[in-house]
Amino acid sequence: MVILLCENSTMSPRRNYPKKKRPNSDDRDISTSNQTFEEHTEGLYTVRKLTGSGSNKPYRCPGCDQMIPLATPHIVAWLEDDEESRRHWHSACWAKKNNRRPNTERTRNAPRY
Repeated sequence: MVILLCENSTMSPRRNYPKKKRPNSDDRDISTSNQTFEEHTEGLYTVRKLTGSGSNKPYRCPGCDQMIPLATPHIVAWLEDDEESRRHWHSACWAKKNNRRPNTERTRNAPRY
């Protein structure tokens, strides 16, 4: 029987420390939240990344005005002190939020120049 060991093999990220040599819980960086804060021209936004698995209804993205289907990962963002302004965004639409031009409503037969 031959066992091959590779030097570049990845190891499990789990660490088993002896009881007296464990790092203090204060020293460990545990970020369990998918919530961040981003500064934009309108103010400070609270941004939460959702997996979509808990979605029970479709939402309309304010960036592209399209529906976000059920079970689709997306972002919920709102201004820091105004939770009433919560909006569900496609991840790509949120990333391009500051690069958008104002939307112009046109009829079907309107010229595009």
